[in-house]
This record gives sequence, C-alpha cells and structure tokens, in this order.
Amino acid sequence: MDETSDEPPTSAVLLDNCHFSQVIFNNVEKFYVPGGDVTCYYTLTQNIIPRGKDWVGIFRVGWKTTREYYTFMWAPLPSDVRNGTAVQQQIQFKGLLCLSEAYYLPKDDEYYQFCYVDQDGVVRGASVPFQFRAETEDDILVVTTQGEVEEIELQNTNLRKENEELRASCASLQQQAIDLQEEVKKTQELQNSLESLRSNTEKLKLELNSLKKENKHLKELDDCKEAELHQLKEQIQNVTSEKERLETRLKTALEHMDQLQSQVLNYEKEVEKLAQMDHDKTEQLASLKEEKCQLLTTRTQQKEQNQELEHHMECLKGSKAKLSLCLFCCLQNEQEKHLMKELEEQKSLFQILQAKKNEADKENQKLREENDQLLRHLSQATEVSSSSVVSQAQAPIPVPKGGGLLFGNPYSAAGADLGAGAADIASLRKCPMCDEVFPEDIATSQYEAHVQSHLLECPLCSETFEKSNKQVFDDHIFCHDLQ
Repeated sequence: MDETSDEPPTSAVLLDNCHFSQVIFNNVEKFYVPGGDVTCYYTLTQNIIPRGKDWVGIFRVGWKTTREYYTFMWAPLPSDVRNGTAVQQQIQFKGLLCLSEAYYLPKDDEYYQFCYVDQDGVVRGASVPFQFRAETEDDILVVTTQGEVEEIELQNTNLRKENEELRASCASLQQQAIDLQEEVKKTQELQNSLESLRSNTEKLKLELNSLKKENKHLKELDDCKEAELHQLKEQIQNVTSEKERLETRLKTALEHMDQLQSQVLNYEKEVEKLAQMDHDKTEQLASLKEEKCQLLTTRTQQKEQNQELEHHMECLKGSKAKLSLCLFCCLQNEQEKHLMKELEEQKSLFQILQAKKNEADKENQKLREENDQLLRHLSQATEVSSSSVVSQAQAPIPVPKGGGLLFGNPYSAAGADLGAGAADIASLRKCPMCDEVFPEDIATSQYEAHVQSHLLECPLCSETFEKSNKQVFDDHIFCHDLQ
C-alpha cells in the first residue's frame, strides 16, 4: 500500500456535524477473513463532488473523530463525473498478497465499519458494521500412520516457530510503523511551524520596511511642521500688533458712537414734542371742519325753510298777499343778512385756521427737512464707524434696516409721514473655529456647513477632528489600520 505513506486529512469534527447520506456503501459482508483482501463497494451520490485527497478508512465502531481510523486507502477519482448522476466505485484493502501490508487489517473480533472522508476531514458516508473472523470448517476424520503423524507434528512445530517469528517481526514492524508515523507527524508539525515562522518573518520585514518609510515621512512632516510653526508665530505676532491697533481704533469709534447715540436721543425727544404739536393742530383742524359742516347744515335747513315760506306765501290771496310778500321779503332780507354775516365770520375764522394750518404745515415740512438732514448725517457717520469696525474685527456685519441707521430710525414715533419704525441691532453668530461672524438671519444649514468645513470625520468611528490637527487625524486612522 504505497498510498499509506502519507497521512490522510482528518479533523476534530464531531458526529453531529457529519453527512452520512452523501456516500452509500453496498454489498458489505457480515464477516471478513483476517489477513485476506477486503473489497469495499460504494456509490457517490449527486450531493458530493469527489476530490483528490478523499479517502476510505476502516473505523472501529464507537469512533468519535476521523483521527481514530484503523487503516485507510485513497479514494480513486471517477473517470466520468456528470452532474446529477450517481457513480459506482470500489476499493480493495490488501491483506495476504503483500506480507508487509498484512498487519494493517485488524484480526480481533471487534465490530468495524467503512467511512468515506473528504479532503477537509469530514465524514460523508458510513457502512453497516462487520467483523473479521476466520472461516469454520467441518470436522474431517483423517487416518494417518505414526510416521506421518510424527512428520506432521514436526512440520507443525516448525510452522509454529515460523509463526511466532513472523508474529514477532510483525509486532516489531507495527511498532516501527507507529514510530515512523509519530516521527512523520512531528516532522509535519515542525515544517508547519517553520513555514509559519517564515511567513511571520516576512510579515515583520515588510512591517519594518513600512515603519521605516513612515518614520522617514514623519520626519519630513516634522520639518515642514516646524517651518509652518515658525511662520505661524510670525503671523501671530503681526496679528497681535494689528489687533492692538484695531482695538484702539474700535475704542475711538465706540466713543464716537456713544456721542451720536446721545444726540439721537435728544433728537427723538424733539421729534416727539413736534409730533405732539402736530397731533394737537390736527385735532383742532378736525373740530373746525366739524363746525363748518354744522354751519353748512344750518344754511341748508334755512334754505328749506325759505322755500316752504315762499310756497306758503303763494297760497295767500287777496290784498294780504302783497303785504305778506313785502313782510316776507323784509324778513328774508334780514335773515339773509344775518346768515351772510355769520357766513363771513365763519369764512374769516376758516381763513385764520387755514393760515395757521399752512404755518403748521410749513413748520412740519421744515422739521421733515431737518430730520432728513439728520438722517443723512447719521447714516454717513454709521457707515464710517461700521467700516472701521469691519476692518478691525475682519468679519462681515449685516447692514441694518430703517434708512441705513445702525440703531434703527429714531423718529418712528412721529407717525407714518416720518418714515419706517426703529429696528434693533441684528444679532450675530460666531464661528467657534475661525471666529468669523455671521448675521442672525443666515440659514442654519449654511452656518453648519461652514463649521463642518473646519472638521475632519473618521470614516470608521465617526469621531471628528479639526483640520488644523491633520497629523492627529492621520495617527487616528493609522491606529485603526493596526487593529
């Protein structure tokens, strides 16, 4: 059995994980003669694909893993394998034809079974149990002479001696085979450990080369970082001096703004007084208009009364008509004179009120012009102060509503004719990374996108780092690669 020089592939897989229905053993005898040839017949079903390292072993019933085989033969590959069809195969365990191989077959009365094992060490099929037992012969009466008996006994004695010698040599060969198998296993284990050590050495060499390259790269980066740090220190010194200068200018601008705010408060008080005066004059004009309407109503009623009187006078007859007509004319003339006198008085009063109203309108117009001048002056002052603040803070400040004033229109209390209402100072948003200032009305998504542009996110654990700490981020990614 040349095939037995190599160890078959085995595994520690238990019986629960095996598939015994993929290979079916046929024509298994109940007994096999010890030392004789044993032919094993089996069928490969369509559920298994035979491979070059598959083998058939003889196992003692009660085995636990495929390492407990008694002997084995390599399973031949079928000449024609078609998908979906079963293939008949056979294999022969030799016992008597080769004396050096006879010891592989068992000679006791235990129960054994065939098992088909693939090259992964997994059992794919098992046969019914069988035994190795000698054939029984019927008793035969043989008549021999005394010489023949002595000759037969001498032959038996010689044969017994030869049998004992053969048994001793067989036992020694079995022990040598066991020792050789153990040495082969140890050699295989040493070879495997040597291969693993070689592979580990190669890996360590590659890692050492990569670490050397990385160390060189890190040294270059360190030199670049030192140069950048020197430049940053110089920039910080320049920025510090510029900041001190801008702080001085900002302090001056803030003082000027305080003065302008106090002037604006005074103007607001004056505008409130003028607005109150305008309101009083408007109420007085409204009362005069009501009086005029009442006079017009009275005159209309008098005209209606005159018409009624005329109609009544036409109805008079006789001589009283002329007298009544004369009296009526006199009365009418007197009433008309009285009404005309009252109308003239109302007209003169209306003209006086109209003149006062015109004077008040002129004063209001003059006040509006003065207010417009003040607004333009304040707008120019605000633009100058806001430009100085922008240059100091290096951040965009939104232009406030309300006629270009920083603190809104201070004359909103004067009504709709004096312009739009006052507005508060717009709230500000400040970037925590670069100190850039944003207005309150900016979209939250834009603000978050600006802040996110300063950050680097780890694709493995979602941890964030600042872009200024790029080296820390690279070290973090390298730690993930080592894990």
